[in-house]
Amino acid sequence: MKRESVLAIIGARGGSKGVNNKNIRPLLGKPLIAWTIEQATASLLFDHIVLTSDSEEIMRISAEYGADVFFKRPDEYATDTAPKIPAIRHALVESEKHFGKQYDCIVDLDATAPLRIVQDLIDALQQFEREGYEALITAMPARRSPYFNLIEQDAHGRVALSKKLDRPIVRRQDSPKCFDMNASFDIWKREALLNNNTLFTGNTGLYVMPEERSIDIDSELDWRMVEMLMAERTEEQVK
Repeated sequence: MKRESVLAIIGARGGSKGVNNKNIRPLLGKPLIAWTIEQATASLLFDHIVLTSDSEEIMRISAEYGADVFFKRPDEYATDTAPKIPAIRHALVESEKHFGKQYDCIVDLDATAPLRIVQDLIDALQQFEREGYEALITAMPARRSPYFNLIEQDAHGRVALSKKLDRPIVRRQDSPKCFDMNASFDIWKREALLNNNTLFTGNTGLYVMPEERSIDIDSELDWRMVEMLMAERTEEQVK
């Protein structure tokens, strides 16, 4: 069986409102984005590991750590309100032009989720290929359930459960399984990425990760938690 051609894309916009310059802020001695580049490299899964960024500094640092850096993300894909998928699609098109080849699968790696491990990438891609999905997302088991203790409030201030079943749910454990998307990485078939503006294509799979590998850095509190967990992991590896 022919090995599929797999492209890794790492997106990192310049600037950040929640954590200043988080993509290149030092985490345990190296820029945050370096952890993701090194994980992708160590997995041996990817034909190329491509950066998409609007920041010259992020581009320079990423190239130093081994990412393929050969284009700058256009401004229309780099605003605070720009959706993510068009930027990924743009990076795919630029990569196929640059390397002169067509990729079967695309893995979008979030630089702000460094707690993933290399084995997550390997296992998720194997699951994706084995199950024949068009897309795959990562998530962790949800702490709260929309069927039990997540509520919505209407314009008059009245509240109700977010989701209801025909039968009442009296224990959270009895509610349907729910998951929190953790923004660690996504996997696409090429045609699914080119032809959809959502991850939920009707044939989207799920790779479940534990909570301790599922923090996406969006605040200073997130940063401190990730730093603590990464330090503990490093200490365990040294022992």
